[in-house]
Amino acid sequence: MNELISLELDDCKESMLKAVAHTESELTKIRAGKATPSMLDGISVDYYGSPTPLSQVANINTTDARTLVIQPWEKTIMGTIEKAIIDSNIGLNPQNDGVVIRLVIPPLTEERRRDLVKKAKEEAEKGRIAVRNIRKDANESIKKLKNDGASEDEIKLGEGEVQKLTDFYIVKVDQLAELKEKDIMTV
Repeated sequence: MNELISLELDDCKESMLKAVAHTESELTKIRAGKATPSMLDGISVDYYGSPTPLSQVANINTTDARTLVIQPWEKTIMGTIEKAIIDSNIGLNPQNDGVVIRLVIPPLTEERRRDLVKKAKEEAEKGRIAVRNIRKDANESIKKLKNDGASEDEIKLGEGEVQKLTDFYIVKVDQLAELKEKDIMTV
């Protein structure tokens, strides 16, 4: 096969891999009703005048599937952490006992689960569209290689390989979506 076509296929594969990885990261942001320390990743606390990520001023652990426990390294910032959680709008009420802050994650309603599944399907569709767009770009690039001396057969072969990659990565996206849907619907 033409060397330029091989390079194009490598670029295509790399781009599709990135698209699948991005879809996976977007799907992990969809909360399935289980307590995970990463739920608090976006929260910053005012620590001696500078905004500091919560994970840098406290230990964050899960005691069970529904409870997060935040143990600050300094008791003086308990109120600040509590305020930051309330202000973050993640929909959780902190319970402060003077030693640790507990966050109880409410169980998801059936309606909320369906909404989350719909959101997961939308993210998966975005992933499939990204993979198809990469296929389109790769096929256009391969067709342009005809001017650089690639034969019709090599171009057809290259387009066939691009289609194989596309099918493979779309199946990957579908598998990720299926796993996420199962995770969300598991009570």
